[in-house]
Amino acid sequence: MAETTPSTEMKKTLGLTGLTSNAMALIAPGAFLWLTFYIQATEGNTAPAMWMGVLGALVLCLSTAFCYAEMAKLYPGTGSSYYFAEQAFLNRDRAWKYARISKFVVGWASHLYYWIYPGVMVGTMGIVSGYLVGTLYPNFMSASNPGMLFMMGVAVVFSFAVAYIAYRGVNSTTFINLAINVVQITALLIFAVCAVKYRIDHQPGSVAWQFDPSTSEAYQYEFKTVPVTTAGVTTETIVRDAAGVPVPKLDASGQPVPFRVSYVAYDANGKFLAHPDARSVVSPHKLSWVFIQATVAILILVGFESVTSMGGEAKNARRDIPIAVIASLLIQGVLFYFFEYFAANYFLNSGYTMQSATGSAAPIGDMMVIVGDAIFGAGHGRTFMLFEAATVVLALIGTTLSCMNTGARVTYAMGKDKEVTSNFGLLHSQKLTPHRAIWALAAISAVIGCVAVVMVFGDAGAPTDATIAAIPHGIFSSFGYTTNAKMAALPNSLLTVTLASNFGTFLLYALSCVLCMVAYH
Repeated sequence: MAETTPSTEMKKTLGLTGLTSNAMALIAPGAFLWLTFYIQATEGNTAPAMWMGVLGALVLCLSTAFCYAEMAKLYPGTGSSYYFAEQAFLNRDRAWKYARISKFVVGWASHLYYWIYPGVMVGTMGIVSGYLVGTLYPNFMSASNPGMLFMMGVAVVFSFAVAYIAYRGVNSTTFINLAINVVQITALLIFAVCAVKYRIDHQPGSVAWQFDPSTSEAYQYEFKTVPVTTAGVTTETIVRDAAGVPVPKLDASGQPVPFRVSYVAYDANGKFLAHPDARSVVSPHKLSWVFIQATVAILILVGFESVTSMGGEAKNARRDIPIAVIASLLIQGVLFYFFEYFAANYFLNSGYTMQSATGSAAPIGDMMVIVGDAIFGAGHGRTFMLFEAATVVLALIGTTLSCMNTGARVTYAMGKDKEVTSNFGLLHSQKLTPHRAIWALAAISAVIGCVAVVMVFGDAGAPTDATIAAIPHGIFSSFGYTTNAKMAALPNSLLTVTLASNFGTFLLYALSCVLCMVAYH
């Protein structure tokens, strides 16, 4: 593979639309609503403050975005925070000697974020793929609890496939991101409108739909249950026919008992179920809950700064990059995340509670099945979900692609300065992309993605022993599912990797805000 010297320059091909599109692709509502709703749902008693957690994360990100925008005006170039770290100190009479240590610290802090974040995304692709395969082939895999080895395999393949797109160049990347933004935003808005309509149309006591995770279908009747005692604990277990479909509970006349919806906030054990009204969705409930939710929710908003790494490819970097930074965050955060998170939380009901969400690989997908059946007719919910899921896959491609582009360019900038091995500072002679950095990041993302899904149903998301027993047996479908007690004792691997990525984000953003103060001192 032909290479050039580090002095080869990138092509200036990106205008305002291309820059904003690349940043918006990283703040992808289509991908993150599926990903973070499950993670936030498993955050114990804090789940009622989910919407306010998104608001708190947005305020934090906006304050940081203004810092990035101002530094992009002063120092347009390739390398984002790493480049700003050097320039801010070089322009100081007394502090210039700290320029190298500054960019070294900020550069490696950037890698803590940019090297872990893509791993979260490729792990999420494994989860979504498992959910879809389980929906289409329930005898092979459980949709609610996909096979761990299957998810790992998807994560590895997806990581290198996206890296190949990044290797081909920023022009193809920009076109793909622009198309993905339009498709995913349209699809998620359709779901959000449908979810709100479902809540409005189904007042308490009316006949509605309840979701069955084993068949991944929704039904309008009460399920027949029988008490089953395991290890001294008695639970109500759903009775199923030979095909695994829940048997309806019958009334005195022998007719199925209709399922009637309710919006009770908490169960007898104090676990949160649903919001009784719209006001509850947007209420903080407790300030501490907002902070806890925000620590996870920041994952859905980071990425606005990614466009500052593309100064070398921007036609008018000093003018367009600051606008793209702020615009991407406001468009995705205010216009779309606020409405979509409101809709998903407002939808929750006795037929699909927050506790149901904690036990599913894709709660948003389950909700889509229910609203699809209610609006388009029984049996059409799965089709609606599959259509929406296709846009989620596109969104995951876009956000992973954008993050790999950003992370590789930061590594490339450090390679040019010999802060890492100089091989990372080379561009491909024909593609003019930092190919060494891209492929290295692909390998790292694949490993982290595998770690993210190895115990994605640990801790609060651990399935019951009855659920584990019902998972189709096979190395790609049931390997790793031991017992409820053992899995509940282990940390949720997806949440752990997400928090590690978010820690890198917080560290990088804090350092960037300090750099902005130094630059304007």
